[in-house]
Amino acid sequence: MDNNTCMRHPVWLPIILALIVGGLYITGKYIESQDLRPVTISVNGEGKIMAVPDIAELSFGVQTGRQETAEKAMEILTNKMTAVFDAVKALDIDEKDIMTQSLSLNPSYDWDEGKRTDEGFEANQNLRVKIRDLDQMSAVLSAATSAGANQAGSVGFTIDDPEELRAQAREKAIKNAEEKAQALAAQLGKSVGKLKGFNEGGGYYEPRYEKAMAMDMAGGMGGGGQVAPPIPAGEQEINVTVSLVYELK
Repeated sequence: MDNNTCMRHPVWLPIILALIVGGLYITGKYIESQDLRPVTISVNGEGKIMAVPDIAELSFGVQTGRQETAEKAMEILTNKMTAVFDAVKALDIDEKDIMTQSLSLNPSYDWDEGKRTDEGFEANQNLRVKIRDLDQMSAVLSAATSAGANQAGSVGFTIDDPEELRAQAREKAIKNAEEKAQALAAQLGKSVGKLKGFNEGGGYYEPRYEKAMAMDMAGGMGGGGQVAPPIPAGEQEINVTVSLVYELK
């Protein structure tokens, strides 16, 4: 059909225009449906650092036992705790590293066939002492018990500044993830491209607390300048995990 024919038969024009527009629409939709985003992979890496703690925290205190009056119980507690506090400070423990963990004054009584008999008062105070030289642990505990401490609770070990160790663990985690990415890309017949995402987890550790001598020390260690048992610190683990997202090329 020539142009003159089309001009003589205008009825064909709408049909021709519809075909042209429809073709353009289909072509546009085909291009639009193509996913032009690059293929990416996500890999995880883990890094661990083992470190010896450099801070210890000891918990110990004084329990007065039954006393006739509240005033008597508090007097005994004050005298003994002052002696304990001074003995610990004498070992060059900074005062800011000595804190009261608990302090209580309670009535004491017995029960006999459902009937309560008042038996005076008991006072109790516990200290938590941070020790920055682990070689002093036994000396601090021995000095405290010799000065009158008759209760021991727990010992905890922590790392004073773990950030440098976390950085080392992070470096290991990133290297681990990079190696996994390269291996996975090779299996897919690709190579690793740009880094598109990063996420970090872990890096947290809980201070380790153990029952050191959870007992009444009055009959065992108290007095006499007895030496405290060795308290090994062991090691703690600092763990960092990372997630890396890479383009493939």
